[in-house]
Amino acid sequence: MKVAILGYGNIGRAAEQAILSAPDMELAGIYHHGEINDQLVKNQMAGRVDAVLLCTPTREVPRFAELFAQHGICTVDSFDIHGQIYDLRSRLMPVCEQNRALSIISAGWDPGTDSMVRALLLAMAPKGLTYTNFGPGRSMGHTVAAKAIKGVKNALSMTIPLGTGIHRRMVYVELEEGADFKTVEANLLADDYFAHDETHVIPVDCIDTLNNVAHGVNLVRSGVSGATHNQRFEFNMEIDNPALTGQVMVSCARAAIRMQQRGEYGCRTMIELRPIDLLPGKTENLIKSIV
Repeated sequence: MKVAILGYGNIGRAAEQAILSAPDMELAGIYHHGEINDQLVKNQMAGRVDAVLLCTPTREVPRFAELFAQHGICTVDSFDIHGQIYDLRSRLMPVCEQNRALSIISAGWDPGTDSMVRALLLAMAPKGLTYTNFGPGRSMGHTVAAKAIKGVKNALSMTIPLGTGIHRRMVYVELEEGADFKTVEANLLADDYFAHDETHVIPVDCIDTLNNVAHGVNLVRSGVSGATHNQRFEFNMEIDNPALTGQVMVSCARAAIRMQQRGEYGCRTMIELRPIDLLPGKTENLIKSIV
């Protein structure tokens, strides 16, 4: 499987390591945002690359996913704006189907693998409540969004769990010379990434002294199985954020290529995938070793 990477930030570098460690993949190239255009994709990548990992800021995902889909190339992204995921799926579905491509969107750990865990818990206890508590840790999507605010030289967005799925955002900003903090703060608080949570913006002299890519999640469901109440499930993890995101994207690239080879086209989220497609190896061996 020939897999390329678009974007070489924290996730792109982690994805490169995951590709190089995969027994069934080879790295087909690393590309930067500015060099990608229709002619390059048509002349250099179509027919030579099986899938592209879109390791780009979330808001750049739709246009790149469409571009590659138009040339029949599978894509995987880590689009992380939960409220816009279904709209993105609807936008990419006809493009992928028309060009026999497969796009897997929101392929990180949340949304992504945690979404699969929530789906499994819902199957185990159909009635009840699920709370997903993130952190404490660095949110990559929120950090990128903060960096994009005019007047911000560098930023770090930390997610602090308050319980029952409620979070506080602690956003540390290193300002560009001459930037007005109050203006930066107002623009950041109005951004859709931050407008729905308690958010505190704090100016600092240097982000590098604070930076940490650690993160985690505590996912709890309390529900009912059949007529039996008090069924409680808890899932915890502590992770290196970019490393896990990159690994999940690589596993989803494997699934996308296999699905395309079977004649399945369109756009999928991770809860629509067969878990076995994410894993290297033969089906019979995986069943014997896992089930």
